[in-house]
Amino acid sequence: MLSITKEFHFSASHILDVLPSWHQCARFHGHNYIVELELSATPDQLTEAGFVRDYRELDPFKKWLDETLDHRHLNEVVPPGLSPSSENLALWIFETWQGRFPELSAVSISETPKTWATYRP
Repeated sequence: MLSITKEFHFSASHILDVLPSWHQCARFHGHNYIVELELSATPDQLTEAGFVRDYRELDPFKKWLDETLDHRHLNEVVPPGLSPSSENLALWIFETWQGRFPELSAVSISETPKTWATYRP
């Protein structure tokens, strides 16, 4: 299996209001997020140029990220009833984009330089 990864950035706020009030993440706060899309293919599935997918074809994702999540309050953007944790964001982004990018094999989200959540079906 061959994989490619591209990194994207956005800034947003959220409240994890399902947590106890004493938990710091239950308060209004924000992050400078990093999103990584991983796309995978077997050698026989590569394009004629030898790509899993041309990185430029991921431009619509960047546009969606900028329009949908960047400088937004995530509690108002994610589907109703979904807590905007990094884990849920990774799953939601995967489910939203797997139809457009069938090679999508994982979505990773970072809230801080030391923390990552990954959804890989």
